[in-house]
Amino acid sequence: MIRRLAGRLRDDLVGAAMVLTRLPVGALARRGWTGGLSGGVWAYPPVGALAGLLGGAVGALGLWLGLPGGLAAAWALAALLLLTGALHEDGLADTADGFGGGRGRARKLEIMRDSRIGSYGVLALALSLGIRGLALAAMPVS
Repeated sequence: MIRRLAGRLRDDLVGAAMVLTRLPVGALARRGWTGGLSGGVWAYPPVGALAGLLGGAVGALGLWLGLPGGLAAAWALAALLLLTGALHEDGLADTADGFGGGRGRARKLEIMRDSRIGSYGVLALALSLGIRGLALAAMPVS
């Protein structure tokens, strides 16, 4: 019973890491794992916290190496973008394009499904990354 529960917990964490990151963790799943993710939504916050911790570690390393705060923040954001495959940024850009360029519901959804990025998506990404970078750079270093 405990072994089965531990296997399920591991599979949920592996599944969340497969969805939310680009980490090669598929080999960690149990044999016979079907890949169902519906029961593993609980694992998204811990995996997200791990991703944030890794990005923060890159920023802290940059500060430790003597980089200016802005440059360390840029490296931390770059690490997060690489680690997550820019999953959230893609969603933000699609949403901004849809709501910025579409008149009706059907048109908004059509724009959001389009793989191309529009001007509203570019502006949303620039603002998002700029604000996050400035916020990280403004954090006091103790």
